[in-house]
Amino acid sequence: MTKTVPIVLLDGVEKSFGAVRALRGVTLELQAGECLGLVGHNGAGKSTLMNILSGNLAPDAGRIEVGGADLSGHLTSQSAMRHGIRCVYQELSLCPNLTVAENARISHPSVSGPGWRGAARRLIRDMLDEIFPGHGISTDDVVGDIPMARRQMVEIARAFAVTTIGAKVVILDEPTSSLDAVAAQKLLAHVRRYVEAGGTCVLISHLLGEILGTSDRIAVMRDGAVVALDTAGTFTRNSLVAAMGSVAEDVRGATDRPAIRATSTVVVEARPNSADSLSLAAHRGEVVGLAGLSGQGQTELLVQVFDRGAGATVTGDVALVAGDRQTDGIFPLWSIAENISIGSLRRFLVGMLLDRGQARAFADEWRRRIGIRTPDVDQPILSLSGGNQQKALFARALGSSADIIVMDDPMRGVDVGTKQEVYGMIREEADKGRTFLWYTTEMDELRNCDHVYVFREGAIVADFPRTEMTEERVLHASFRADT
Repeated sequence: MTKTVPIVLLDGVEKSFGAVRALRGVTLELQAGECLGLVGHNGAGKSTLMNILSGNLAPDAGRIEVGGADLSGHLTSQSAMRHGIRCVYQELSLCPNLTVAENARISHPSVSGPGWRGAARRLIRDMLDEIFPGHGISTDDVVGDIPMARRQMVEIARAFAVTTIGAKVVILDEPTSSLDAVAAQKLLAHVRRYVEAGGTCVLISHLLGEILGTSDRIAVMRDGAVVALDTAGTFTRNSLVAAMGSVAEDVRGATDRPAIRATSTVVVEARPNSADSLSLAAHRGEVVGLAGLSGQGQTELLVQVFDRGAGATVTGDVALVAGDRQTDGIFPLWSIAENISIGSLRRFLVGMLLDRGQARAFADEWRRRIGIRTPDVDQPILSLSGGNQQKALFARALGSSADIIVMDDPMRGVDVGTKQEVYGMIREEADKGRTFLWYTTEMDELRNCDHVYVFREGAIVADFPRTEMTEERVLHASFRADT
């Protein structure tokens, strides 16, 4: 029986960044007509491997074949595109100062000539309509002016769009991290249609339900190596977590907490700028969830609280964990230590001078507590994977003296083990009297909240105490009765 030639072969791929070995001789095949799920903790090497396949990084050693052709040593992002390899990056690569249509043209140079703008509009609009019907995106929107979820939709549609070269291999690195549950299901359904038509997809996600429900095969990475590879049906959520090396237990701390609204004081009151909206109240020591479809006003309310804007009454200092870490979170030219300690500098002042030793020790303590994968906090923040950058933002907020912490879909790109550890930290800090406002697109995360407010069209339309919150009730409130 003749063995099928894989569409991609990675053989013994290695990559180091200084003393850190990111990939340790990875061998992996991709077949036409399959979705390969790729899972592992932050820093396991998933994104590094896919950056090598997409031509953005050169391996230190190993062989790369695409369609039977040996491209070792001369695979670039341009040649990868010519071979039909597309990538949706965890850190979105759109140009924020250009329109949706102009961004589409960047990845499709064959869209040219006097009528290129109209052709680019049609190209990206048709693909958005196919993957995300009802998306509400105009091709003339400037990318920097649209919400993160819509930016992610544009990047995904751009990758799947077909011009002179079809998309043979599409790499999706945390593609649903900013999407609500409805948009995520639309994308995953499209992935299955694409694969069944003969395409190849690599799906990287920390949402194990997505991996198990969408993939044909699953590869598990740990410490720069593939440690498990088999058909999706042979895995369960527990066996995936075990293969990843996670020791964290599933935390559902909110379910056994007593109701505290009757005994604690209100520290946040806020109301969206909508005549029909309910008001939000958060009590001391409470974890308050913000739910609903993405882009319905949740982020705007968090900013309103953080800035103490009109319509918000806030008692106490506020810290923010940004969801869009590249725009609103990290300081890209600073070190890991500086990014973590910036929220707590007052405690390190000796007279008028900053004790940098204390600040570094503080950052190093939080590196250990929250499991940031780096041997040295003096390294640049951009040396970390996206998920580890997000951990640094958590360390900054949790390590500060803020009484109230607002979190804008903060678990984007964070691995399952770290999620459970952070859930535990949030619960521990809430028990000490801290208040959390937590916007999340993940239904499971709402179960960690004491109270949940549902947003729709810029207004709060429902609120549920923990004992009354169900997925069905949240989804029902998220949609208008006439839709």
